Amino acid sequence: MSQYWLLKSEPTTFSIDDLADSPQKTTCWEGVRNYQARNFLTSMQVGDQGFFYHSNADPPSIVGLVEVVKAAYPDPYAFDSKSRYFDPKSTREHPRWFVVDVRFLKKFAEPLSLERLRNVNALRQMELLRKGSRLSVQPVRPEEWNCILALCAPSPLSDP
Repeated sequence: MSQYWLLKSEPTTFSIDDLADSPQKTTCWEGVRNYQARNFLTSMQVGDQGFFYHSNADPPSIVGLVEVVKAAYPDPYAFDSKSRYFDPKSTREHPRWFVVDVRFLKKFAEPLSLERLRNVNALRQMELLRKGSRLSVQPVRPEEWNCILALCAPSPLSDP
């Protein structure tokens, strides 16, 4: 059964356009260093879809769709002493951190701002909208997924 996700990235670090411009429109989702978010990453399966969310943006918004194309595997940056994501306690035999590969699917013609999402009654229980929720990877319930896609329906989806 497919699952749905929301993946956050600061657009100045890595945007949906960066993903669309990546080789084969695919990249690994690296740098997750929160155990709960890591656990969500390891729950992802090939074929799962997710919203790409621009955090720390003006305004913060859901900007498009991605698909998981490779299930969780050890984060290679955790083993690289030159990487900002290096973790000396993470070893190849006992990795602490994982990545998944995601592929660009669509960029929304109009971003769905956090403020707009907060004004949708059907989304009031969504993890993204919970006070204090800062997870960079989080699940999205099927009914939330469908509601958000319906919000996009009046505006056609477009490739960048």
